[in-house]
Amino acid sequence: MSSTRLPGKVLKKVDGLPLLLHQVRRVTKAKMVDKILIATSISAQDDKIEELCKKNKIEYFRGPENDVLSRYYECAKKFSAEIIIRLTADCPLLDPVIIDNTIRLYLENKADYAANTAPPQTRKFPDGMDVEVFSMAALSRAHEQARDPLDREHVTFYFWKYNNGFKTVQLDNARDYSKYRFTVDYPEDFEVVKFIMQTLKAAGRFGNLDEIINILDANPRIRELNSKFDFGIGWKK
Repeated sequence: MSSTRLPGKVLKKVDGLPLLLHQVRRVTKAKMVDKILIATSISAQDDKIEELCKKNKIEYFRGPENDVLSRYYECAKKFSAEIIIRLTADCPLLDPVIIDNTIRLYLENKADYAANTAPPQTRKFPDGMDVEVFSMAALSRAHEQARDPLDREHVTFYFWKYNNGFKTVQLDNARDYSKYRFTVDYPEDFEVVKFIMQTLKAAGRFGNLDEIINILDANPRIRELNSKFDFGIGWKK
């Protein structure tokens, strides 16, 4: 809730439903996810997220606001997780098939860390379709060893930004969609996502990645609304 660029962004509503619930409903369709948890902070501002979780019977965990690595570690430890799928709450249009594909890539390669948008320089997926998968063992090691405040705030930097000995793999895509953006960090981002959601609803479509791209291609004015923002800007608070 404390985003400085778009305060309260995860609870902004489209068609009466907070973005966070839109995202949870999409993630429930991923076949390889066993449990969904909301890992929010202990900041008083995030009491509203706890209220939302309780009202909608979603399990949650609250930990440090800025040391998100610690929050993830303690959450995973509490719920005895073996594999963690990190889905940031500013990506309300996540495609459950891509979530499953990233998990499969992680398992097939016996990796420590798998992702589809990191490292960013080789990605082919849009900003807003971010999926990361890592083991509890890797998370524990990062929690113990990471010292840089940025590495602790952004959780997974320690896996892929340095030569730390983790086995990492990246999900490929047949087409390069890296120029597209439908994450939510700015008011312009929210307008783009709202348009996509309302267009999908009007057409009676769930909205996989290709359908979302088709909507943006058919509406260049909407696509241009947030084109000035670089990928990865959401990693800066």
